Amino acid sequence: MKVGVMALNVLKNLIKGPATIRYPYQPAKVTPVTRGHLVINIENCIFCGLCRMHCPADAIEVNKQERTWQLNQFQCIICGNCVSYCPKDCLSIKQTYLPPSASATYVTITGPEPETKENP
Repeated sequence: MKVGVMALNVLKNLIKGPATIRYPYQPAKVTPVTRGHLVINIENCIFCGLCRMHCPADAIEVNKQERTWQLNQFQCIICGNCVSYCPKDCLSIKQTYLPPSASATYVTITGPEPETKENP
């Protein structure tokens, strides 16, 4: 009995074709709930580290002295926690996928130097 059911399932799958899309050769469908990848607007960042503190995957590193922001894209789970805690709204989730990679990808972004005001 079980062999017959399994054979029927195999035949259905052979006729119906693959159940998954051929990413990256065919682009993935984008829906309102699609999780893509994390994007930062570094010009607005104050390097406060709230995104790092609230990241459940420990994927973000912030260095205030060197004014760098780093994301480990293999560790990031695209939960949006960092986006909701950012006081300057410089983080967002873009609803597109990055190309596939076989090794860990780190995105390091250096912010602009802070402006110094001279006293006349």
